[in-house]
Amino acid sequence: MEAMRLHRPGEGLRHERLPVPEPGPGELLLEVLACGVCRTDLHVVDGELPGGKLPIIPGHEIVARVAGRGAGASLFSAGERVGVPWLARTCGHCAFCRTGRENLCAEARFTGFHRDGGYAQFTVADERFCYPIPEGIGDEEAAPLLCAGFIGYRSLRMAGEARRLGIYGFGAAGHIVAQIAVHQGREVYAFTRPGDAAAQRFATRLGCKWAGDSTAPSPERLDAAIIFAPVGALVPAALAAVDRGSPVVCAGIHMSDIPAFPYALLWGERCVRSVANLTRRDGDELLELAPAAGVRPATRRYALAEANRALADLRAGSIEGAAVLVP
Repeated sequence: MEAMRLHRPGEGLRHERLPVPEPGPGELLLEVLACGVCRTDLHVVDGELPGGKLPIIPGHEIVARVAGRGAGASLFSAGERVGVPWLARTCGHCAFCRTGRENLCAEARFTGFHRDGGYAQFTVADERFCYPIPEGIGDEEAAPLLCAGFIGYRSLRMAGEARRLGIYGFGAAGHIVAQIAVHQGREVYAFTRPGDAAAQRFATRLGCKWAGDSTAPSPERLDAAIIFAPVGALVPAALAAVDRGSPVVCAGIHMSDIPAFPYALLWGERCVRSVANLTRRDGDELLELAPAAGVRPATRRYALAEANRALADLRAGSIEGAAVLVP
C-alpha cells in the first residue's frame, strides 16, 4: 500500500510503499476512503507533541470501509463504512474509564500518534473505538467530524448554555461548532487571524452574528468563549471578552504559553478550563446531532501524496474549513 510516514519531526512526511497491515484480535482491516488533516497532525509532524511512536503514519479523522476482520471482531460487517477517531484504545478499568471519563485514561492510546493512522490506503483499528458513519454524509464531509467535530462538540458542552458564544480560531473545528451553535439558536461571534477577511466572510455565511480579528474587542459581552487556535495570548483576550461567571474553554491539545494577566480578568467567577481528547459518548452524540443540525463541513481535497502540502496550507491558515486526503 501507499502511505505517508513521519520518521523524524520537522522533516516532513515520506511517501512510501509498505505492506498492508494485518488486523489483530478484535481489530478491523480498513480501506481508507478519506482522512481529515487535523491541527493535531501538524503538532505531531512539527514535534510539538513528544512521546508518540516513530516512524508513524499520522491521521485520525478516518472514514474507511471494512476490508477484513481479526479474530473475534464482530461489531461491523465487511463493506460497512466506519469512522476512526483520535482515541484508539483505553485501559477500561481505571477510575476515569469506570466513570465515563475515558478521555483522561493514563494508558490511552491515540490514532496517528501511538498507532498508525489514516494517511495511507489501509489501516487497522480496534473495532470498539470505531463508529458507524451515518447515511447521507459523504466520505470527505464525514472525515472532519471525527476529531474537529468531536472535540468541538465536547468544547461546546463545556461552554454550557451560553447564548452569546465566542469562537477564537475559525478552522475545521470552529466552523463545525458554529453551525451547531447557530442551529441551537445561539449568537456566535467569530474571532479569526488578524486581517483574514476571507475567514470572516466564511463565518458570516455560516450564520455568525459577527466576525472580526482576534485582536479586536468583542462587540458584546460573551457568555462563553472557546479557543481553538493554539495561541496562549488569546486566553487573556477571551477572559476580557466574557461576562462574569463565564467559562473560557481551551480546546487544543497544544497551545503556546499563556502570558501573565491581571487577576481582575479572572475575577468575577470567570474560569479557564481545558478539553482533553474525547470519549466514545461524545462521538455517538455528535454523529447523531450533526445530520439533524444540517452540519456540512467545508473541505478541500488533496491526494494522499499531497499530505505535506495540505499540512503546509493548514499551517499557513489558507484552508477554508478542513483539508481531507483522499487515497
